[in-house]
Amino acid sequence: MKLTKTDRKILDSYSYMIERLSEYLGSAYEISLHSLEDENHSVIKIMNGYHSGRTTGAPLTDLAMNMLKRINNQGISSASSYTSYNAISSTGEKLRSSTIPILGDGERVIGMICINFYMDTPLSEVLQHLEGSNEKTTQKEYFASSMVDTIMQAVYEAKGIVMNNPEIQSVNKNKEIIRILHSKGIFNIKDSVNSVARALDISRNTVYLHLRTITENNESS
Repeated sequence: MKLTKTDRKILDSYSYMIERLSEYLGSAYEISLHSLEDENHSVIKIMNGYHSGRTTGAPLTDLAMNMLKRINNQGISSASSYTSYNAISSTGEKLRSSTIPILGDGERVIGMICINFYMDTPLSEVLQHLEGSNEKTTQKEYFASSMVDTIMQAVYEAKGIVMNNPEIQSVNKNKEIIRILHSKGIFNIKDSVNSVARALDISRNTVYLHLRTITENNESS
């Protein structure tokens, strides 16, 4: 199959994604990225390949070939049966697997992501990864129902920080709240200035004034 520049960019983006996904899932998962430009050397990225002994340049598997044949005959929806299935590796190891097609120009299947969870991995190893390192900080994440909700939650948290800090003078509190919101990228959200202005009971022009001062200070530092 001949891939276009767009096709290759799409596959490159998945290459970065599976690196991060592997960090999240841990060593019990082997994740491979395949390009259909050369089926004899389809693997262009693989994480934890020591499980199967595969490296970059390995060929497409027989199961992946079967999936592609089914897609050609029945359409892309037929690939759903490969989303989650049990498998046995060539060395007899039990796997929980997923093979997901990647679409490129013209909705063609240009590659795939294959995920294999090795079910014989010691439970202690899996739990250790889930618990994470003691050095890692726990991140707080708010699951909002709308972007306005996200903005309001960010304002609420910033106000809590600023209002409870006696070292910040009253005249500077709104500016400091806006500085915190700016650092979190809140003002990249559409209509965020209006929402913040209403939440702080100040004018839009005041928000813009503080933002301009913050930006100028950042550029000069």
